[in-house]
Amino acid sequence: VQLQASGGGLVQAGGSLRLSCAGSGRTFRDYSMGWFRQAPGKEREFVVAVSWSGLTTYYADSVKGRFTISSDNAKNTVYLRMNSLKPEDTAVYYCAAGRTTVQRMGNIPPDYWGQGTQVTVSS
Repeated sequence: VQLQASGGGLVQAGGSLRLSCAGSGRTFRDYSMGWFRQAPGKEREFVVAVSWSGLTTYYADSVKGRFTISSDNAKNTVYLRMNSLKPEDTAVYYCAAGRTTVQRMGNIPPDYWGQGTQVTVSS
C-alpha cells in the first residue's frame, strides 16, 4: 500500500498551492483520507479529512475557509487546495488514510501514511 503525495513548494504569503495524494495497493473504500502537517520543532497536527464518498469533510480550525479537500475515487486520489497561505502554514504535509470517521482522523493514528511534501510560505 502506498500513498504518494506531491504538489508542495515555495509560495509567497497570500498565494495558493494544491497538494495531491494518490493511493495504490488496495481499495480505500470505508477509509477516510486526510492531511497532517509538521512544522519545524512542533508535533505533527491534523489538518483536514474527507470521507471515501467525498460527502463529509472535517477541517482544523486553523485552516477553515482557506483550505479545501476533495477526492476523486476513480483515481484513488485526494486533493488539498490551499488558498490565502500564511507563513505559519509552513510545514511538511503528510497524507494519510484511516479506517475511521473524518472527525476521528485527528485523534487516532491513521493506518497508512504517505511521504511528506514540503510547503514553504514566505512573508
